[in-house]
Amino acid sequence: MSIIGYARVSSVGQSLTVQSDKLNTYGCDKIYQEKISGTTANRTQLASCLDFVREGDKLVITKLDRLARSTFHLTQIAEGLKNRGVELVVIDQNIDTSTPTGKLLFNMLGSIAEFETEIRKERQLEGIAKAKQNGVKFGAKPKLTEQQVTQLKQDRDSGIIIKDLMAKYNLSKDSVYRMLRA
Repeated sequence: MSIIGYARVSSVGQSLTVQSDKLNTYGCDKIYQEKISGTTANRTQLASCLDFVREGDKLVITKLDRLARSTFHLTQIAEGLKNRGVELVVIDQNIDTSTPTGKLLFNMLGSIAEFETEIRKERQLEGIAKAKQNGVKFGAKPKLTEQQVTQLKQDRDSGIIIKDLMAKYNLSKDSVYRMLRA
């Protein structure tokens, strides 16, 4: 059984020292560290850490928000750890999923977070519906007017090649083809 630590700070100017000290005090055999935003999908040290842990290991973090970028992501990670027989310890929140109380606390926090996410989703959908009723249009603004699209199609029919259409209308190749199909 190994005790593996993971520490993360959001920016280069922040220090990992406080988290590292807590993880070392806890007795971690190995600590993965990175300075990267939690919202970034490409956290290589977290991926390496999650790949490294094995059945019977403990993954130790200082706070829940250091591990995941969202509650959904946290739940995914925790479920993956549970399925592999890896316990999760959160030092500052006093959570240890190897104990019944720790499992209860973690599940309660996860349930509350899931509830909050569902409520936020409902509010967001209501807001979108209201905005649409008020005439708000969503999505990117059209790159060309209807007249320009008509002209683009006429240009293509007259033999102008895609590359030249891209330059003339300042569009990507995909956008030109999309306009031609419309």
